[in-house]
Amino acid sequence: MASSDPIVPSSRISTNHTADRGTRTASGRLRVAVPSVAERVADELRLQLAEGALLPGTRLTESTIAEDLGVSRNTVREAFVELASERLVVRHPNRGVFVASLEAGDIHDVYTVRRAIEVSALRAGGGPEDVAAVRAAVEEGKRAEAAGDHEALGTANQHFHGAIVAMAGSPRLNSIMGQVLAEMRLFFHKATVDAQFYQHYLKDNETICLALESGELDRAADLLLAYLDRSEDNLSEVHGEAGTD
Repeated sequence: MASSDPIVPSSRISTNHTADRGTRTASGRLRVAVPSVAERVADELRLQLAEGALLPGTRLTESTIAEDLGVSRNTVREAFVELASERLVVRHPNRGVFVASLEAGDIHDVYTVRRAIEVSALRAGGGPEDVAAVRAAVEEGKRAEAAGDHEALGTANQHFHGAIVAMAGSPRLNSIMGQVLAEMRLFFHKATVDAQFYQHYLKDNETICLALESGELDRAADLLLAYLDRSEDNLSEVHGEAGTD
């Protein structure tokens, strides 16, 4: 094994959090803390989870990931530790590391986080580019629906919610949302047995986007809050948790 990690291809590894990681030295100079290679590998795996490329229960092989991303196996192990702390993967002794299959009881907790950050970000609004990103996600969903591609429709839905949080302009919130979206995709894999699942939300996305575009921020936020409440109820029902907290 090489003594140091080669440069990870930028097209595969996300570096979205670079600008947020920095400290000041004793002299007052800003020192930017560049994300470690392991953090960027974790970012890439988190993104693949959010995009639906890794299914619950999938075994993750150190050697394969290391070869694909051009890093050492030790770096992949470090990334696994980070993802395990977020409950996105689990390590089974003598078996390996697997994509987590989240419990039904986690649904309410995840939706509590979503209501806290998505609704507040939408109520605050954003600039023209931010709003355009939300619209682009809605149009992406429409194209996926027209093509009958339900996985792509699910990915577009993830992009819609990610774009809403991105309006806040906070790398920390984006990081939290990245984890939330990865967890949500693990929940939604079971829901997408019903091919119509995401189509129920596409019309809501359009309505919310129209309110945002017209500057009706409170109305858009209220619509999203009701949307998230319905989504939690629907997902709880799918996972056999209807009628419980």
